[in-house]
Amino acid sequence: MVSRWRPDGVRKSPDYLIVEEPLTIRLDEVTVSTTMRTPGNDFELAVGWCVTEGLITPEEVSTVRYCGTGSAVETEFNVVSVQTLRGTGSREVTPRLSVTSSSCGWCGSDQIEEILARLGPLGESKPIDPNRLAEIPDAVRDRQELFAKTGSVHAAASFDAEGRIGLVREDVGRHNAVDKVVGALALAGELPASGLGVYVSGRASVEMVHKAWAAGFTTVLSMSAPTALAVQTARKAQMGLAGFITADNSGVIKMNLYAP
Repeated sequence: MVSRWRPDGVRKSPDYLIVEEPLTIRLDEVTVSTTMRTPGNDFELAVGWCVTEGLITPEEVSTVRYCGTGSAVETEFNVVSVQTLRGTGSREVTPRLSVTSSSCGWCGSDQIEEILARLGPLGESKPIDPNRLAEIPDAVRDRQELFAKTGSVHAAASFDAEGRIGLVREDVGRHNAVDKVVGALALAGELPASGLGVYVSGRASVEMVHKAWAAGFTTVLSMSAPTALAVQTARKAQMGLAGFITADNSGVIKMNLYAP
């Protein structure tokens, strides 16, 4: 129960609260991360995180399952094991042993050059019509079921050049929501996401742009504004970046185009 305050008084009524639990991600039996997330689409989150961190490519995924070392029930479905075709013996895996949040993972601008060397520029692509971009937040909001009930989760969504919405995923962590979209596309064999854009309901941080870049999205659309480093990264990636979407008193939608 929650006490709801209104100018005419306080009333008690039921309320929905979003669930937040840790998810440990294991790659070829090596623990690589523990992140706080909203349960659901856990396999997508695990695969998406491994892909956007550059630990694997989508083609390498062999199996994904809960707790590859024991019973999923014993670990309360909070451990996901991603197994690849080649195993850890042929590559170096650098785990994140601390709990990751929705705003960590980058140390500084020097990492842009490392990512650029690993991924390379996306190449020039036809910009998506801003009129189509302006329609996306409302279209995604209509499919944000968890947000409608709780008001406390982020959303990420894929969309095409015509503004048609593809996948929508929600999570208490905005980065997790993006990883769930990336993981879903990876498991469906639809990466790289060439010609597609990804919408994020929060701000566009540098790590959000990096995740989109790693997945091959050519456009990032953010409800809020990006950071300066995010803009710098998007321009190096030759990626479209738009955000800071607002409406004036007459309801006309406005946004800023930051890149390319």
